[in-house]
Amino acid sequence: MEPVEREKAELIAGIEEDARIEEEKILQDAETQAAEKRKYARKKTESLLSEAEEKAQEQAETIKRKILSGVELEAKRLSMHIQDSIVQDLMTRVETRLGSMIDDPNYRTVLIDWITEAAMGLDAESAEVNASEKERPKIDHELLSETAGRIHELTGKQVTLTLSDAQPLKNQGVVLTAVDGRTAFNNQVKTRMLRHQRDIRTKVYDALFSKNRKE
Repeated sequence: MEPVEREKAELIAGIEEDARIEEEKILQDAETQAAEKRKYARKKTESLLSEAEEKAQEQAETIKRKILSGVELEAKRLSMHIQDSIVQDLMTRVETRLGSMIDDPNYRTVLIDWITEAAMGLDAESAEVNASEKERPKIDHELLSETAGRIHELTGKQVTLTLSDAQPLKNQGVVLTAVDGRTAFNNQVKTRMLRHQRDIRTKVYDALFSKNRKE
């Protein structure tokens, strides 16, 4: 082979070798970059899955808390409803029971107690006593005199009590009005029960629900 041809062949062979080496380098770099990208993508995917799992757990806990809160609220609402029903039933029974006692001879003592309590609450020197139509016939001069004596024993004050000329009350119990008409004390059955409703509720709760609360 001629020297020129040999040099030409060697030059081509060198170029081809350099091209091969460069190609291998490019392929290796591409493989390295691809591997790094796969590694990054895998880590990114793992990170996203981890974040998604954390968010899912947080959302689950939030939903759980809302559900439990709703259950507790409903339980409290139901408990209050039961208490209200029991208290209302008790108050109705008491009112019915007291109504049936009006014809009992011992009911006179009840009237004395109620009038005494109302007079002490009114704190007036003279007062008119009114009651329901069934009770008024029982409030005679003797009962009023005895009641005034009871008040004097308890407070040391002299109180003049007279039966009111006003229309009888619609509901059971008594109402005392100062003679000047400016103040009055309502001691009717419904008012008395409303006045003591908080104590009634407390006793009902303690009797029926305190045991469950302690357990």
